Amino acid sequence: MARFNRGTARATTDSPVTTEAQPTGRTYEGAPGYIRDARSELFLLAVSNMVGEDTFYEKAGDRDERFRALVHQVAVEDGDWLACFLPWLRGEANMRSAPVVAALEAVRARLAAGLHGGNRELVASVLQRADEPGEALAYWTSRHGRAIPKPVKRGIADAVQRLYTERSLAKYDSNARGFRFGDVIDLVHPTPAGDRPWQGDLFAHALDRRHGRDKPIPQSLRVLRDRAELLSIPVGERRSVLADPRRLAAAGITWEALAGWLQGPMDAQAWAAVIPSMGYMALLRNLRNFDEAGIGDELAGQIIAKLTNPEEVARSRQLPFRFYSAYRTAPSLRWGHALDTALTLAARNVPSFRGRTLVLVDTSASMSSGAVSARSTVTPVQAAALFGVAVAARGDQVDLVGFANGTFRHEIRPGASVLREVDRFCGRIGEVGHGTQIADALRSSWKGHDRAVILSDMQTMTGHYANGVTTAVPSHVPLYGFNLVGYKAAAMPTGSGNRHEFGGFSDACFRLIPLLEAGRHAGWPF
Repeated sequence: MARFNRGTARATTDSPVTTEAQPTGRTYEGAPGYIRDARSELFLLAVSNMVGEDTFYEKAGDRDERFRALVHQVAVEDGDWLACFLPWLRGEANMRSAPVVAALEAVRARLAAGLHGGNRELVASVLQRADEPGEALAYWTSRHGRAIPKPVKRGIADAVQRLYTERSLAKYDSNARGFRFGDVIDLVHPTPAGDRPWQGDLFAHALDRRHGRDKPIPQSLRVLRDRAELLSIPVGERRSVLADPRRLAAAGITWEALAGWLQGPMDAQAWAAVIPSMGYMALLRNLRNFDEAGIGDELAGQIIAKLTNPEEVARSRQLPFRFYSAYRTAPSLRWGHALDTALTLAARNVPSFRGRTLVLVDTSASMSSGAVSARSTVTPVQAAALFGVAVAARGDQVDLVGFANGTFRHEIRPGASVLREVDRFCGRIGEVGHGTQIADALRSSWKGHDRAVILSDMQTMTGHYANGVTTAVPSHVPLYGFNLVGYKAAAMPTGSGNRHEFGGFSDACFRLIPLLEAGRHAGWPF
């Protein structure tokens, strides 16, 4: 009888998130837990860490301290890896606070270890929005005091040179910020960019604003001068300006600024004046406001065209669950198809598979309690369901199963809306209990599938099967864990032998699965 040359034979592959071969820890629910190496643990934590946020099993303080400790370790042991990871984390994975904290803590650890190269560049690489230099200084001073190392100052100064413009000053520089643009400039002393002759005037004006000096706005700052002219118009005459949207746009008037400037309601006329210049995220967050104001179909068509433009979606770098959040806030038929289309574009890395696929979505209490961040209403189980439904919608041989203590099969109708199916799936949370029995769910649901995908926090209970998750399906069947929370202990050994783990709220890590399916080793996604 053939021992090796069977129809199920496939090349063994390696993936980057690796654990020990034998469990030395425990999951939070008491099952054997496999400890990851430092880079793997940091990766899974960083792609799901909203900094300062509690999760079901981990308090914010403990979680943030674990994050800092891992950053310190990796920054000293493998600074080159971290220098590649953090810009990707801020950019393609679209995490905001975690990369800023990581870069600053990494520089602190590296300086303490006598490692001086690349620190300035590391800080600059994660600051990608004009309010983030102030965020970085606020974090450093609140945690480490006002003695700021030169590499941190210089990295922030590099970012200021790149990010500070008239429009960014108008948008982000206000008394609500602990560190205003002028404070940042005072502390890090940026040099104006050579190809931006107006930037020296901008820095001087930001300092004048911060210190209350009543000086004229320099002639080179045309946007800010136009803005000042608009602000000087008497309140009773301001609505007449709404007839000229280009004037508002030229003065950098955002929708938030317009609402305050008018000192009156944001009605259809007001929205019509500012919608053409609104950014993608602003449009996404205001769909309900547009409906309530009664904007016309022509204007709604412009919004839909932007929401469904592939280039705009890619440029916006929205996490897929943001579209579900927008759908829940504004579930009218007017926006539904556009949000479905945009979500499909945003989740472009979610693969379609050959053969039969089992997708398990964890509906336990730890996944359904609490939002992914304080500013979101989306829970981890809703983000998991979104990915699960997206996989199911791309193949006609996908079995989508929800699980907790038991399991339920969820049929996806041909041509169904992904967003509505996520709603329908999430309406079944609690149907099969609130525990986390991953091995039991795998064994009861696997019916000769070619692969299984688990969307979970991976904090499984011991279950009825002593051998656990890794042996719940035959060893030749690829088993992919997609970790939505990033706790310390893994539910199965990963990194080789058809057992792999990825994570986060972005679709970026899904691109590794086709490589593994093709029998190729998969490195980090950056």
